[in-house]
Amino acid sequence: MSFLVVEKVGHHYFSPSSATKALEDVSFKIDEGEFVSLLGPSGCGKTTMLSILSGLIMPTIGSVTIDQKPPASHSNLIGYMLQQDYLFPWKTIEENILLGLKLNGRLDEVSQLTALYFLEQIGLAGVEKQFPRQLSGGMRQRAALARTMAVNPKLLLLDEPFSALDYQTKLKLEDLVFEILKEYGKTAVLVTHDIGEAIAMSDRILLFSANPGRLHKTFEVPSSLRKLKPFDARSTEEYNILFQEIWKELESLEENSGPKSPV
Repeated sequence: MSFLVVEKVGHHYFSPSSATKALEDVSFKIDEGEFVSLLGPSGCGKTTMLSILSGLIMPTIGSVTIDQKPPASHSNLIGYMLQQDYLFPWKTIEENILLGLKLNGRLDEVSQLTALYFLEQIGLAGVEKQFPRQLSGGMRQRAALARTMAVNPKLLLLDEPFSALDYQTKLKLEDLVFEILKEYGKTAVLVTHDIGEAIAMSDRILLFSANPGRLHKTFEVPSSLRKLKPFDARSTEEYNILFQEIWKELESLEENSGPKSPV
């Protein structure tokens, strides 16, 4: 039995005068510990799909189960990492990281020590009493990762978490997140517009078409690439071959897509 199952999901956005179809007949499965990226042109419903997986919205049609239960029943065990870090500026880094545990009623001495040890693991030792404004953008995203991982999520949802960073910092954080998720055996879904990022970090890539969003094609990342850190994977011939294949498919989708619908 797959860990995450999406069956014939469709979703509409309604306004007083119209209905916009964001997703239509989307089905896929993700195994526990797998890293899957959602890729596609603007308006293909990637972010809508991520919101459905998180339980933030219910699909209009179809179903989603995580470990054989609806996402809403796992609300405390789904981690969501966004493009912006959304750290509370008036709280210290330690207070920000422990906030999820506190809200879930799971903050105790053991969980606090575990969270602070993880902060040290990702290169942020000594910043616990500092405030977000005292950290660089890359350090803030690391802190956001620590906050997300502190609750020990079963599923990690990543919505373009590196897109606001400079390229060097982005590459470093790709490696860090990749290694952390592999070490802890986490299941992850990444939404990205970056083909290279999807190839370098994923086990599989789900390419969506737009208007409405449908699952167009699935790409398996070669096992030789999956063993490498994202930075190292980018310099291989297998990476270049898959990049060109996905690029051509994506170009074809964008050429054939009509007016853009909201995500």
